[in-house]
Amino acid sequence: MNLNRDILSLTEFKLHTPEFVQQLKQTGEPLVLTINGKAELVVQDAASYQRLLDLAEEARVLDGIRRGLEDVRAGRSQPAAEAFADIRRELNLPQGS
Repeated sequence: MNLNRDILSLTEFKLHTPEFVQQLKQTGEPLVLTINGKAELVVQDAASYQRLLDLAEEARVLDGIRRGLEDVRAGRSQPAAEAFADIRRELNLPQGS
């Protein structure tokens, strides 16, 4: 983010929207819009926002894997057959093989 380029007033954004939309698409960087000198909004093009969502989802998945590996290392796990048997008991399902 370029602080000289990417922070501007909402009024300026409204006056020059087409130019800023082009900038958003070209740079992929968000714009911070201010109201009365205070940062209030962030505007981003759709493709960059989708990349951000994808990265957030990847981070959630990696965190889940990390926590799972920590559980295994700490002995907080059980064999799959035992886990399924526990689930069948909890749901009152017939025990399978």
